[in-house]
Amino acid sequence: MAAILRMFCGEYSSQTNWMELGVFLVVPGSAHNHMFPLYFFQFSHLKLHGFSRKFLAFWASNAYVASMNRLDALKQHLRPGEVYRREDLAKWSNAVDRHLKQLLASGDLTKLAGGLYYCPKRTVYGDAPAEDSKLVETFLKDRRFLVASPNAYNALGVGTTQLYNETVVYNRKRHGRFALGGRVFDFRVKPDFPKTLSREFLLVDLVNNLNQLPENQEQVLERVKEKAAAYDASRLQRVARDYGTVRAKKFFASLLAADTAHHAA
Repeated sequence: MAAILRMFCGEYSSQTNWMELGVFLVVPGSAHNHMFPLYFFQFSHLKLHGFSRKFLAFWASNAYVASMNRLDALKQHLRPGEVYRREDLAKWSNAVDRHLKQLLASGDLTKLAGGLYYCPKRTVYGDAPAEDSKLVETFLKDRRFLVASPNAYNALGVGTTQLYNETVVYNRKRHGRFALGGRVFDFRVKPDFPKTLSREFLLVDLVNNLNQLPENQEQVLERVKEKAAAYDASRLQRVARDYGTVRAKKFFASLLAADTAHHAA
């Protein structure tokens, strides 16, 4: 210990004008910047000013290095293309808010919404946007959801032509419209929905939401009747029963019953 202190203040004498000075080791990388008492020495007040400057410079340098080391350690956990909540990053940082500011400034992270961050995936065309599935899963903290879009109705060939700039997310936790990463997501709570999209579900979902679409409802329903004839009747009936609204269930039950009777005749 004496050797370390001599490094800061040089040789000290045992003459007059001594004073007590408590020396502490500050560990900046610890959870609460703990201060541990090391030793108590007597120093001549003639040496105190020089000691203070050198010791503070040494401490500040090591505090900066320790802080950078913790930031670098946090970066090691980041994966391009992944979405993180603040609480996820806090597990790897002892100063998460300061580190977040540094990571945002350096471009290692981008902010998608309050408490939601994205580690950009670099491509030759620029940074790729966050995948819907990863963004929604992190936002909901739940894997039980289904991402859909009213734009998908246009591929059914039933006469819908409108384009929409929002994505629908069926889930069991959140309801409402949220802007995430500059895009609008319409979260809708539903008790049941399939794990993946199918054309049967899209057809049923179209009828479920027809009154919310700026389309001619009668014309669309007529086209749905025509297209349904090419679907697997039992599968379409099951999907309508499991995921259809009262209106959709009645519509498809009547449609499929008439189709069955027609084939029976």
